[in-house]
Amino acid sequence: MTHEIVQQVEALAPRLAAAADETERLGKLSSESVAVVREAGVMRMLQPKDHGGFAAHPRDFAEAVMAVARVCGSTGWVCGVGGVHPWEMALCDRRVQEEVWGDDPDTWIASPYMVGGVAVPTEGGYTLSGHWQFSSGTDHCDWIFLGAAVGDAQGNPLSPPRVLHVILPRRDYTIVEDSWNVMGLCGTGSKDIRIDGAFVPEYRTIDANEVAQGEIAAQRAGRSETLYRLPFWSMFPLGITAAVVGITEGLLTAHYGYQAGRTMATGVKVKEDPYSLYAISEAAADIAAARTQLLDGISRAYDLADAGRPVTFEQRALIRRNQVSCAWRAVRAGDQIFARSGGNALRTDNPLQRFWRDSHAGLQHAIHVPGSIYHTTALTEMGIEPAAAQRILI
Repeated sequence: MTHEIVQQVEALAPRLAAAADETERLGKLSSESVAVVREAGVMRMLQPKDHGGFAAHPRDFAEAVMAVARVCGSTGWVCGVGGVHPWEMALCDRRVQEEVWGDDPDTWIASPYMVGGVAVPTEGGYTLSGHWQFSSGTDHCDWIFLGAAVGDAQGNPLSPPRVLHVILPRRDYTIVEDSWNVMGLCGTGSKDIRIDGAFVPEYRTIDANEVAQGEIAAQRAGRSETLYRLPFWSMFPLGITAAVVGITEGLLTAHYGYQAGRTMATGVKVKEDPYSLYAISEAAADIAAARTQLLDGISRAYDLADAGRPVTFEQRALIRRNQVSCAWRAVRAGDQIFARSGGNALRTDNPLQRFWRDSHAGLQHAIHVPGSIYHTTALTEMGIEPAAAQRILI
């Protein structure tokens, strides 16, 4: 059964579609796009119920992200990234949960998680400095998760490294304006973040390794719900890849509408050309397969956790391999569609070119790099233990 939030998104889709061009021009989500996402409740899907969320099945969350991305890729991307942050916040100290959501359960949280600074231990917590890129949707967020390496007294990262996800309020960091000038996903406003010596209390941190494994962080946080016992590297990539698949679905929908009445340079109508129709259906089947495989992976992880069984590293690797493959498969299919859309598809008033650019921009995210993931998964399938460096992002 379709989740109520997905139904809400589909009902509000015309408003999102109408705001998509403004979102791209602004370089961040338009006020209308933000209003629609808030009204639909997408950002609260993975939020715990004790803080006004839905604690939904992650499959439903992915479908909601796809529904948003089908009409506006940038808004779908922000939902896919930002919508996972309430899931991790549920694993954090209850004090910071209350700080973030106590007055407003619709407070949005930004990131990025890649290590961009060093947290130096001090009395009661850490002193943090650094520079981070790609903070999607950050203009609309009041708190942020950041990846930080724990350092020594001189500010040098420890060896072996220890990574924290640190949580800061808007007053403690600077958003670098004019730091998001790109060719795709322009409306995500994924700007840079700078911090110079901010104090982070110990309770506003969480160990990245504990979150990666899922079960440990859930036990520490006192969360028994299945949702919060899932591994980070199954959950975080889900929203991002869901956005990419949804964008290609939007490209396909726009292509159908555009081609239905189009006559090619040869004088043949597309609807009467068997070669074009074959290519369209082949691409559509690949996009549908990408959607199905992505949802299947997170559903399998959920079922394991729900049965009280651990999601092993080998299983996590398979989920990641398939998730990466879903993104590339969908975008390759989108290329076949766009290549057969004619010269007018290049015009900026044609949404086809925006969906095409956004889909390719989505592949640039680190979680879509296939090499190390494919390499490691093949080793595990052969029964070979991968090295520590090969286990990163899985």
